[in-house]
Amino acid sequence: MVNLFRIISYLEGISYLLLLFVGVPLKYFGDNEILVKSLGMPHGLLFISYVFMAFFIKPEFKWNNKDFFIILISSIIPFGTFYVDKKYLKTKNTTL
Repeated sequence: MVNLFRIISYLEGISYLLLLFVGVPLKYFGDNEILVKSLGMPHGLLFISYVFMAFFIKPEFKWNNKDFFIILISSIIPFGTFYVDKKYLKTKNTTL
């Protein structure tokens, strides 16, 4: 289950960065909405999956409320999911 969360976390982080740093500038400065339209729904599904999976694996990692809050907030901060992977998930010695 942890490996699935790590994969979802990684994909959610990449989709968020693509939307934020490529899709949004293309939409507002280049009048091209194709990337926002094509990545919006997958990113939304990955975001929801990330949040649900975090709740699901919380007992396994025994995260306290502060750590869990950081893990949830990291999903809306650019590069946040990569920080979560490095700080909170790799301590379990899991591999992708």
